[in-house]
Amino acid sequence: MRIGLISDTHGWLDPAALKHFENCDEIWHAGDIGSMALLEELKSFKPVRAVYGNIDDHKIRQECPEHLRWNCEGVDVWMTHIGGRPGNYSLPVRPLMKSKPPKLFICGHSHICLVKMDQTHKSLYMNSGAAGRHGFHKMRTILRFEINAGRIENLDLIELGPRTLPKE
Repeated sequence: MRIGLISDTHGWLDPAALKHFENCDEIWHAGDIGSMALLEELKSFKPVRAVYGNIDDHKIRQECPEHLRWNCEGVDVWMTHIGGRPGNYSLPVRPLMKSKPPKLFICGHSHICLVKMDQTHKSLYMNSGAAGRHGFHKMRTILRFEINAGRIENLDLIELGPRTLPKE
């Protein structure tokens, strides 16, 4: 299973992201989608799993849950928007991270791309950073990886370019 991971688009989708996701089986969006039109564009391109973020309106919240947990190719995956990071998980995440940590924990919100093994919980943490134009991040980023028979492999960090596009 080849996955394209994106977050914090804030209503704007760089066409380059779709090019990088052409060979993916699914796109996972870790919140702050920003518009139903963007979500529909992603869905017309590939199957999508998405959670809502703090900027998402009631329409997106009706369509997407706050938390998604599922098994993908033998990997227990948990995706939410505001998750914190290893050593400093958000308050709603902490109890379940302690009692039933996933093999792969995905979140967004921070606009900081980070992939790190949480040794305490034996969980791989992924935050793809931010792919949109809004926020403090300097570089727009996405991740692409594979899940094969319980293994997370072939991770690519993709830089889409500076947050602010050059004026034409």
